[in-house]
Amino acid sequence: MQVMIERLEKVGFSATLLPFGDTLNFWAVRGDSGPLFAFAGHTDVVPTGPEEQWRFPPFDAVEQDGMIHGRGAADMKGSLAAMVTACENFVAQHPDHRGRIAFLITSDEEGPATNGTVKVVEWLEERGEKIDWCLVGEPSSTDWTGDTIKNGRRGSLGLWLTIRGVQGHVAYPHLARNPVHLLAPALAELAAEHWDNGNDFFPATSFQVSNINGGTGATNVIPGEVALVCNWRFSTELTAEAIEARARAILDKHGLEYDADFRLSGQPFLTAEGELVDAAVAAIAAVTGRETTLSTAGGTSDGRFIAPTGAQVVELGPVNATIHKVDECVRAEDLDSLSAMYEKILENLLARATA
Repeated sequence: MQVMIERLEKVGFSATLLPFGDTLNFWAVRGDSGPLFAFAGHTDVVPTGPEEQWRFPPFDAVEQDGMIHGRGAADMKGSLAAMVTACENFVAQHPDHRGRIAFLITSDEEGPATNGTVKVVEWLEERGEKIDWCLVGEPSSTDWTGDTIKNGRRGSLGLWLTIRGVQGHVAYPHLARNPVHLLAPALAELAAEHWDNGNDFFPATSFQVSNINGGTGATNVIPGEVALVCNWRFSTELTAEAIEARARAILDKHGLEYDADFRLSGQPFLTAEGELVDAAVAAIAAVTGRETTLSTAGGTSDGRFIAPTGAQVVELGPVNATIHKVDECVRAEDLDSLSAMYEKILENLLARATA
């Protein structure tokens, strides 16, 4: 973050450090008025896993054969570097650009995401600051940098569910109530439920069980309860409230004694069209000579906290083939291309028209 701030301040940005709880964030802005374009991203990374399995030390940023190796190279320190160099180049060419350029950077995206972007957005709203266009640097690409723009994301709803039964001896099942057996038909119905059909931008809503635990470890004891964790990735056709109501109806239908804790971690969002999508599509074509694809597939991003403010939001970053893996890496020339794309997006949106 300090490296980014030093580089940005040299080209006219004013930076504010925003610590919330155990998380450090910053907001940097250049310009005084007009439409606001914000780059958004995160400096934190996921754990490395066994370091001895890495070809190079994961935090040495080794460059070899045109590849930069290291944790975060693609997700998403490479994008952050491209954002900074794009701004340096754009400001050099357009020192009197229209509008404002900003950076919303957090160190709490890969973790709980409670004291990061969501808190910065609240801080901005308290000051009456509204982002018009936001580009998140998540690694959106599949085969070549720029082949995919994420112009939306599905919502994410989690469920922590405990089914209560009566513990007992397996030889005397009439004296017990097995919660695993009680859960099974309800779980089968939840898994088979047709939640929606999706729409032109989103696939159908999906339900998955991610964890299930029950029993004492002994073969002769009927468990007293079973606990599971589930998740819905849902489209704009549904709301979290509607999903919860339908899920509870299924659980109640089967007469279960249960505790259910539903937790919404992100609403679905979509930027179907507008100046930002047009600027990004045109920038990729100008830099690569190729067409891009709009997609809403994949997991969540911090765009879920920014889109509800009314901002147009897209995600554009490098190839994601190695993210979160051992030997994460990114092609150095891809970061050059990404920087050129970011710079062209700024030109498309904020360069003043020439006579």
